[in-house]
Amino acid sequence: MVGKQGRVSTTGQSGEEPMGFKNLLYEKKNGVATITINRPNALNALNAETIPEFFSSLEDAEKDNNVRVIVITGAGEKAFCAGLDLKTVRDISVVKAVEMSRLGQKMTVRLEELGKPVIAAINGYALGGGIELAMACDIRIASENARIGQTEVNVGLIPGWGGTQRLPRLVGRGRAKELIFTGKMIDAKTAESIGLVNMVVPADKLRSTVEELAEVIMSKPPIAIRLSKELINRSIEADLGIGLVHEAEAFGILSSTEDYREGVSAFIEKRKPKYQGQ
Repeated sequence: MVGKQGRVSTTGQSGEEPMGFKNLLYEKKNGVATITINRPNALNALNAETIPEFFSSLEDAEKDNNVRVIVITGAGEKAFCAGLDLKTVRDISVVKAVEMSRLGQKMTVRLEELGKPVIAAINGYALGGGIELAMACDIRIASENARIGQTEVNVGLIPGWGGTQRLPRLVGRGRAKELIFTGKMIDAKTAESIGLVNMVVPADKLRSTVEELAEVIMSKPPIAIRLSKELINRSIEADLGIGLVHEAEAFGILSSTEDYREGVSAFIEKRKPKYQGQ
């Protein structure tokens, strides 16, 4: 279980001493590391203290060999994350604003490049930097009450944590321009219809749906998942020919793993494979 002060639990796993967080809840259980932004009174908006904690939790989850899937969500029922806490940057200088943008970009890139699959459980408002955070995850599951938007233009800004780059890659340039130019919020079903989220479920089914998806992913060989993620992430920018070369190389590497031999043996013997990530 996760303690009230944001301490990390390693239920069911061996691990290090709990880490104390002020603005996050961090739980590791049954192969899943769950990072919960814990500022519900601020709609889980991110401030200067939260981002370093987020980095620390990602580093721990990636290094822990027992962790196979990472879930990002927000505390409470109202919000996943409302983006950057504007109250803390009202009188920010140009230099500090650039630094904050770079820091947020570094956070989303770090999340995107993790060698493990990441699921965003969007449980309410995902606005500004909040949806940019979700877009850096591999899969996005939204509750029916989710409200999503790149709302920065409403306060005279633009998306600064990767929204101008990832949003058009997900929904196309026309849709991305519409959302960024208008700063409007869309509901979960609309987000699903344009490809911004993978699935919409009732609010009371969000947790169980994410857990079921995590279990399916964890039943697969982790090296194959990691290499698939790397190839897909590179596919947008890479020349098709070069991408196919990398794909063939990864295919060859996987053929030498213990997981591959276990998978083939399990298939022939008509049993469930037991992958060890080797």
